[in-house]
Amino acid sequence: MEAGMVLRPPSGGMFRFDPGTLWLDLLVSGGPGELAVFETLHTPADLADWTALSRLRLDPAQVHVTDVELLAGKGLRDGLWELARSLTRARPVRPELAALVDAAAAPPPLAPRVRVTGSGFRREWTLPATGTQLLSTVARDVVDVLTGPYADRVRECGGDRCGLVFLDTSRPGSRRWCSMERCGNRSKVRALRERRAP
Repeated sequence: MEAGMVLRPPSGGMFRFDPGTLWLDLLVSGGPGELAVFETLHTPADLADWTALSRLRLDPAQVHVTDVELLAGKGLRDGLWELARSLTRARPVRPELAALVDAAAAPPPLAPRVRVTGSGFRREWTLPATGTQLLSTVARDVVDVLTGPYADRVRECGGDRCGLVFLDTSRPGSRRWCSMERCGNRSKVRALRERRAP
């Protein structure tokens, strides 16, 4: 799975953000409450389009999402926002969130396949696929992360008023920013101004 997506915040500009894992890719599509301003999943086709931006890199024309699957996808995503905030803020995780993930993970996921390339091998996915397979793949990624070696590395960006969440897979486990070109750079500029202030 390739990493990173280009984000265009309402404030302008654009930057590359790597959430570190598939389920956190989904959070970039919007969310509940104050995150509704970032909502991108308005139609079933929007969820299919998201797969091309995510690390799955699917052909949206080959992902068939129904209205019911779209509602399920938004429900899963909104629950994953609560889960992510619980993890990043050291709050207890409600059992209902685990049940939500388990229910989404139960159906068959996307089927992986291997492709031979000039430099080795590449993972691809068997298409066409359904929205249910997509959501199962996302939910199974949650299970893999939360039961794996990076379970305690779900982080919230340290930038002022950012709130993006990522999985810190760096060797030292010291990633602080959604992106060095955005929040990391802003923090450095702010720190420099504070040092130079009289």
